[in-house]
Amino acid sequence: MTDMAWKREEQAASELRQLYQRYGYTPYKMSQFEEYDLYVRNKDFLLSDQIITFSDGSGRLLALKPDVTLSIVKNAPEEPGVVRKVYYNENVYRDYREIHQTGLECVGDLGSYEIAEAVLLAVKSLKLLGGRCKLNLSHMGLIAAVLSACNFTPGEKKQAMDCLRQKNAHDLKRLCGDNGEAWNKLEALVNCGSSGQEALGRVQAVLTTPAEQQALAELGALWNILKDQENALRLDFSVGSDLGYYSGVVFRGYLEGIPESVLSGGQYDKLPRKMGRRSRAIGFAVYLDLLQQRQGDGDALDLDTVILHDGTVDTGVLTAAAENAAKTGSVLVCTSVPTDRRWKHLIRLGGGEATP
Repeated sequence: MTDMAWKREEQAASELRQLYQRYGYTPYKMSQFEEYDLYVRNKDFLLSDQIITFSDGSGRLLALKPDVTLSIVKNAPEEPGVVRKVYYNENVYRDYREIHQTGLECVGDLGSYEIAEAVLLAVKSLKLLGGRCKLNLSHMGLIAAVLSACNFTPGEKKQAMDCLRQKNAHDLKRLCGDNGEAWNKLEALVNCGSSGQEALGRVQAVLTTPAEQQALAELGALWNILKDQENALRLDFSVGSDLGYYSGVVFRGYLEGIPESVLSGGQYDKLPRKMGRRSRAIGFAVYLDLLQQRQGDGDALDLDTVILHDGTVDTGVLTAAAENAAKTGSVLVCTSVPTDRRWKHLIRLGGGEATP
């Protein structure tokens, strides 16, 4: 990683941290190693089964952490009416790679507000990273209800999920065979890649079971709450995962110039249930190391404001100007134009005047 790329990655982590703090999230720090047994018991909830292990001095088998979510859920207190909101900035290790990620988790007695807040913060996280962005939304509860209504076998459900993820309408139609109702539903999902209530209406028109309607109502209510962010949202039922992980809304975030998702997350009530808890949970991770892939990164900025002075400006004036600029972003005070940084605003102080 170049020095410039590292600085941008660290700046992004800092800005995301400030965003989450403004919404009441507190920092969560985990150790480099966790007991291997935690991951073995919950391997279905890991993105990779390649776990690096070591034995400590007492012979305990430890794992170089491949995940943050499991640790957070395991340690979250469970009390009626209590929701634990945390954010983290950690390196995890998957497939023998070190991955830098920042994210948040919301665990406990969740309501519709907490779910909407998490999705809203996912959108705001993408916007903080700069450039054009899009958060693709789906709902695993709806997909699961549709697949159950299609009367598929477990093997056919897996095939259907693979087809949805690949947007493979041809094989999906072949899988439905003579089941016209199943095809109508799955065709609506696979071809629903747009924004707005109109798209939700097209899906609703083919649904027939209470479970399907309830899940779509949840998604529709969420969409309505987030309507002010609609320019950054897109319905996309190819966003999904194994039916055993996510239980509700699921999403992936994309930035222009990066060919893969830089943010992923969703509601995962099934993990706390597997741990014997009543809690519900939602969260997401931002993969900061992917920011290096952005092409044409000429618009990426290192600073919001540079305050340039000639050395004669009163220190009190400089301090006040810097504090004012820091209220809305990052700031650098200097006596010469920095050649290794890019900025949004330049303020020149000298002779008692400020010049943009």
